Amino acid sequence: METSKIQTLHPEKGKTNKIIDRDKYEIIKETILKILQNSEPTHSELVKTVTDKLNTSFNKNVSWYTMTVKLDLEARKIIERTKSKPQKYRLKKPANHNI
Repeated sequence: METSKIQTLHPEKGKTNKIIDRDKYEIIKETILKILQNSEPTHSELVKTVTDKLNTSFNKNVSWYTMTVKLDLEARKIIERTKSKPQKYRLKKPANHNI
C-alpha cells in the first residue's frame, strides 16, 4: 500500500520544499500548532520542544521534519515569525487548519 504524500511549500519565492509522507507531516504539524497555542518560542526552542515531545515515538529525524513542516506552515501563512530579536514563532490564523 502506497503512503500518501504532500508537497510542502517554502516561504521564499522561487524555492521549493520537500515531498514527505502525509502522516509524518500531520504529526509534526499538530505538535507545532499545539506548542504555538501557548507560547512564542525561538527557532531553537521550537525545534527542541518538538524533538523532546516526539523523539521516542517518531522513527525519523525529528529536527529535519520540524524544519520542513515549519517552513511549509510559514508559506501557508498559518504561522509567522515575529519582528523581535531573536525572532520567535507564533500562530497567524486559528489552529483548525486543513491541508
